[in-house]
Amino acid sequence: FGSSCSLDFVQALWVLAMHSRVSASLAAAAVWCGIVLLLAVQQNVGFLTISSSRSTAPPSQGLLRGTATQTQPHAHFQPAGAVAASTALAATLLALVTRRMGQSSPLAGRPKAASFRPGSSPVSLAAGSEAAAKMPILRMGTRGSPLALAQAYEAKKRLAETFPELAPDDAVDIRIISTTGDQRLEISLAAIGGKGLFTRELDVALAAKEVDFCVHSTKDVPTDLIPDTELCTMLPREDTRDVLISKDGKVAKIADFPEGSVIGTASLRRQAQIYAVNSGVTCVNFRGNVQTRLRKLQAGDVDGTLLALAGLKRMNMEEHATSVLEWEEMLPAISQGAISFQCRSDDEKTLGYLRALSHLPTMQAVSCERSFLAALDGNCKTPIAGQARVTDGKLHFQGLVSSPDGKQMFRVERTGAADEGVAIGNDAGLEVRKEAGEKFFEEMQTYVQAVAAANTKPTK
Repeated sequence: FGSSCSLDFVQALWVLAMHSRVSASLAAAAVWCGIVLLLAVQQNVGFLTISSSRSTAPPSQGLLRGTATQTQPHAHFQPAGAVAASTALAATLLALVTRRMGQSSPLAGRPKAASFRPGSSPVSLAAGSEAAAKMPILRMGTRGSPLALAQAYEAKKRLAETFPELAPDDAVDIRIISTTGDQRLEISLAAIGGKGLFTRELDVALAAKEVDFCVHSTKDVPTDLIPDTELCTMLPREDTRDVLISKDGKVAKIADFPEGSVIGTASLRRQAQIYAVNSGVTCVNFRGNVQTRLRKLQAGDVDGTLLALAGLKRMNMEEHATSVLEWEEMLPAISQGAISFQCRSDDEKTLGYLRALSHLPTMQAVSCERSFLAALDGNCKTPIAGQARVTDGKLHFQGLVSSPDGKQMFRVERTGAADEGVAIGNDAGLEVRKEAGEKFFEEMQTYVQAVAAANTKPTK
C-alpha cells in the first residue's frame, strides 16, 4: 500500500469480485481479506483520515449557468510502525485471490475500440491496449428513480442486442445524476419552475462531456433543448394512457368519486381534466416515485391518484391499476410513454449507435406533440395535453388546453401525413391559441401563481 490507501480500493475490489467468473467463495474471500487488511492497518499501524476533494466541471460554454461540481471522499493512511503478522498474511492472501480474479474477469484483455468514421455504422472492436479495457464505450446519464433506472437498463439491453461490442456489462456505463425535481418533492412542479426540473443537471453533465448521452422520459424534456444537442432517438412507445388507482379499488371512474374526496396529483393537466368531470373532489400535491405514491395512497393520505400506465408496465406493476382511462376521459401528456436519448449533435460515434435504435412512428408522433406544445409555450405551469398516433402512414392528433380549474377547455384535432407531424402540431397549437385568446393564457398564469395550483397539503 506504500504510504497511503484509498477507500476506493474496497469499492474497486467489490466490483472486480462481482464481475469475475469465479466462485462465490473466492469472491467473498477477496472482500474478506480486503476488510481484514484495512482494519489491521487502521488498528495496528496508524490512523486513517478522511477528507474530501471537490472537482469543478468545465464551464458549459454559455449553455448553462454555473459549474458542475462533484465531491469525492478519500482516506489517507499515515504509517506509524511495522505491519503486524496478521496484516501481512491478509495482504498476501488478497494479492493471490485478486490475481486469480483478474485472470478470470471479463475485464481482462478487453479489446480496444477501432476508430469511428463519421457517416458509417459503429464498427466492431479490434485488439487494443489494456488501458482501453477499463473505459466504457458509452456513458449514459439518467435519474436515479426506480422508473428512470428501469428505462436506463432497457436502453442498455437494446444497445447490447443491436451491437455485439456493447454486450459486455461494462461496455455501457450507467451514471446516476440527481435532479432538482427528484430533490424537491414537497413542492408542486408548477411552483418550482415546471419542465426542466428533471433534466437540468443531466444537461450540465452532457454539455460538460461527463456523459455521452442521457435517457429521458420525454414528457419531462423541455421543447427548447440546450444548444448543440438533440433528441436523436425515440424507442418504440409504450401504452400512453393514464390509470386511476383508488384506495379501496372500487372507484373506477373519476366521476364516481364522492363529493369531498381527495385525489393526489402534481399534474395540472390531470387536475384540470379531473375538475372538468367532477368538481366535488379536491386535488392536492402528490409527488414522489411510483412506490412512494402507492404507499401514501394505502396510508390514507388521499382517496385516489393517477399514474402513467407506461411506467407501471416498465416496472411490472400493472396490477395496482384500478382502471385504465381512455383518451376521452383523460387525454395523456405530451410525449407520455416515450423514452428518448439526448446526445451532442457533433458526437458522431455516439449518434451512430443511438440512431440505429430509433422508432420512426414514435419519432413522428412525439415530434408532432412537442411542436403543439412549443406553439403554446407550454410547461408544467400550463394544463396542456396532446397525443398523436401514426397508422398506415397517417398521423392523427388530439390536443387540449384548459384552465387549471377545468372550467375553460379548448380541444383540437388534426389528421395528415406522418412525415408532416411538426407542421400539424404547430398549426393545431396556433389554432388553439387564437381560439382561446392571449387574455386566457395571461389569466391562467395569474391563477397558477395566486393559488399555487395543486400545491396544498392533503387534508386527511
